[in-house]
Amino acid sequence: MELNQQEAELFIPDGQEQDNALSRTTELCIAAHQDDIEIMAYGPIVSCYGREDKWFTGVVVTDGAGSPRSGVYADYTDEAMKKIRTREQIQAAAIGKYAAQFLLSYPSSHVKNAKNYDVVKELAGIIEMCNPEVIYTHNFADKHDTHVAVALRVIAAIRMLPKEKRPKKVYSLEVWRGLDWLCDEDKSVFDTSSHRNLAAALLGVYDSQIAGGKGYDLAVLGRRSANATFCADHATDDSDSISYGLDITPLIENDSLDVTDYTVNYISNFKREVVTRIASFE
Repeated sequence: MELNQQEAELFIPDGQEQDNALSRTTELCIAAHQDDIEIMAYGPIVSCYGREDKWFTGVVVTDGAGSPRSGVYADYTDEAMKKIRTREQIQAAAIGKYAAQFLLSYPSSHVKNAKNYDVVKELAGIIEMCNPEVIYTHNFADKHDTHVAVALRVIAAIRMLPKEKRPKKVYSLEVWRGLDWLCDEDKSVFDTSSHRNLAAALLGVYDSQIAGGKGYDLAVLGRRSANATFCADHATDDSDSISYGLDITPLIENDSLDVTDYTVNYISNFKREVVTRIASFE
């Protein structure tokens, strides 16, 4: 398929013909930046790893130009960083044995502009071609502006499609704000405990981010471990590594649902739980 941006790429790790590579996709993750996929969607990645009946495809929407940098990368220009981050994402896709990896190369400003429909239309086309059973994206309570914008574009893209071409499920995942605050009954739990070497390798390829000033490799593995330990207060651990998600499927089942209202409802649930617990012991 022809992609909109001049620098955009479609990488297929095992060299399959494009239509075959995309049509085998069962899990599709649409993320803002290079490394977001490996941070938030390791559960789906590892659930597909080494299988022939389940395949993971990644989509990175932005070009990654504005990332912070220090050390050996301190003097790198935005153009140089874009090329490095693209290579890192391609390497991660090869290590993770993805079905395919899209790099759409939009500037963040384009994605954050709600009146720019090019992003939405392109995402809708990718979703239609891949026809995944499940889509994963950022959560609307994330504190990174571009992450929230991408999540909104994903919902808009799915809503462009007829109901029969939409995925069965959509989950929003944690990156710049964890989802441990959700009430337990509202959490979707993804087991990230298997293939620890793969988890480390997928994060470790992003040297431009880690050596460049952000310790994502240790932070992400630590969060997953902490999630597992603090998941249940009166039970032993079922897993030593988990990540959290929120099921946002109702937003694509009912197009009239407002994203803000839907998200704030979970915040209200959390508030109600806190108030009720405090009141029980006063």
